[in-house]
Formats: sequence, structure tokens, C-alpha cells
Amino acid sequence: MSGTQTLSEENYLKSIYNIGRLSVSEKISPTAIAEALGNNPASVVDMIRKLVDKKLISYEKTKGVKFTDKGRKAALLIVRKHRLWEVFLHDKLGYTWDEIHEIAEQLEHIQDPQLADRLDKYLGFPQFDPHGDPIPKSNGEIPITSTTTMEEMESGKTCTVVGVKDTSSPFLQYLKQLNVGIGTQISIVEKIAYDGSLIIKIGTDSNTTVSKKFAENILVNNSK
Repeated sequence: MSGTQTLSEENYLKSIYNIGRLSVSEKISPTAIAEALGNNPASVVDMIRKLVDKKLISYEKTKGVKFTDKGRKAALLIVRKHRLWEVFLHDKLGYTWDEIHEIAEQLEHIQDPQLADRLDKYLGFPQFDPHGDPIPKSNGEIPITSTTTMEEMESGKTCTVVGVKDTSSPFLQYLKQLNVGIGTQISIVEKIAYDGSLIIKIGTDSNTTVSKKFAENILVNNSK
């Protein structure tokens, strides 16, 4: 499937998928794509035309960009390969979770049609990558997750970290400094009305204060 796309086209498809997954709006605009990829709007519009010509997406100014069935399958395969490579790099080669994203960005474009399925089998069919993101199955199904952000939790509640929205190295390195990872229990001690910051207790450590932006990028399940 992905052999019909260039590396640049694959990056656009993955970006459109990620924008749609994280955005509260159903409309995916060229501006949103440009911001996500750091490209200028003119080049984005040009790529949108190419993807429309290949019947991978549809585009209307009022409705934005939408995947065709063919485009969604192509995007899911790229995402599947990326997240499987992240598991391999983290679990088998010992890379830390702030190192794996950029390497997986390169590996996800390998075109061998059997590679993803063989890698999946070798890894024991993992459902989630090291950042907590679900790994699409070979048939396109995605493991169902029931998560919320830490920012949405009420004071007095305890939650478990199951993923992160921000996978940039600076954020992941900050989490390492705080000893926060997948499975870490966090108690919401107090929410500060003034600026939305939170006082939290990480595991058995002493209380610490984090920003609203920090809390918005931590995905959690309720523990109690």
C-alpha cells in the first residue's frame, strides 16, 4: 500500500492522521497541516492537490481535508510501522522513550510488505507503543483506549499515566526528571484556579507543582 507514496506524501498522511486524532475539531485545514509539519501553506496546498489526485484524501474549503478509505489505510500502515519500530527500539535495543521517535521516523518508510507483520509477531503483538499510543493492527483495527488528560482530573483523585500527547524530546526528558512514565500513579492534590496549574504527588514522592500545559499533555486512566 505505502509503496505508491513518496516519503513526503507518507509524512503528510501521518500528520493528517495525527491532527485528526488530537484535534477537537473535525475540520483539518491546510493551515493546521502547515503548522504541524512546519511547512509553508503554499507547499501544503500543492501536496493536498497531489494527494487528492492519488485519491488518498478529499478536500473542500468548508469541510477541510478528509481521508478516503484508501488514504486511511495508507496512513494507518505508516502509523503502525512507526509505533512498532518504537517498541523495537525501546524494548529490544534499549533506547529511552525520548530517543525513539526520530529514529522511528526514518524506519517507518521501509517499504517491504511483510516487515510490519513480522516485526509485530517478533515483538509479541504489542497493543501500545512506549508513549502509550495504540498500535493499529494489520487489518486497520485500533485498540480501544479510555483515557482523559490529567488536566481534566478533579482534585483529590488518583490516576495512572497511560500515555503522552507531546512526544517531543524536551517534554519526555522533563518527565524522566520527574520520574514520570507509563504506569506512574499521580495524585491530584490541588488545582490552582488562577493559572490552571496543579499541585500533584508523583508516586510516593513529595508534592510538586506542574503547569496546565504539562497536565494537558499527560494521558491518564482513573485509579480511584
